[in-house]
Amino acid sequence: MEISRKKRTLLKVIVLGDSGVGKTSLMNQYVYKKFSQQYKPTIGADFMTKELQLDDKLVTLQIWDTAGQERFQSLGSAFYRGADCCVLVFDINILRTFETLHNWHDEFLKQADPTRPEIFPFVLVGNKVDLDGGHSRMVSEKKAREWCASKGNIPYFETSAKEDYNLDDVFLCAAKISLDNEQEQDIYCQGISETISDVEQSRGCSC
Repeated sequence: MEISRKKRTLLKVIVLGDSGVGKTSLMNQYVYKKFSQQYKPTIGADFMTKELQLDDKLVTLQIWDTAGQERFQSLGSAFYRGADCCVLVFDINILRTFETLHNWHDEFLKQADPTRPEIFPFVLVGNKVDLDGGHSRMVSEKKAREWCASKGNIPYFETSAKEDYNLDDVFLCAAKISLDNEQEQDIYCQGISETISDVEQSRGCSC
């Protein structure tokens, strides 16, 4: 029992959002504690890893950084499959990046095709709160939280990659809700296995 309790868990987290909202910066700051003012678009996808201790579990987050440009979205399904959580990022100072969240959310569910899309874990991040002392802000916290409520009460965080503000909380939350969802899936699959044949179970339950 002692061995299983100390078992390492690997969680795949996908970070999505429009080009330029700060996805790569968030990850670099969180994983390496580095921030660069130079903007370099991500080509395709890349990932970074970070280890967390959650209660008695050692969790390795595999955080995938994906390109925000439309022309790279076709790469989606290969990277989205097997994801445990999706972090959606927008820039609170640019309204358009908030308005496209719906597309990113739906496209992710379509490409990742999770067993139970209605309970799949998402986290919403409003980035660049440090900009211009908050005077350039175009999306209010209230508006962002309303959007989260409309999608099944997604957790919401406001961050600054530059100031390293709230980033630990974002990814800690992503890890926790991923693990909670895993337990939900196990219970759901046990329920299914009691009501369908073994052959159908192997086809219909991908846990």
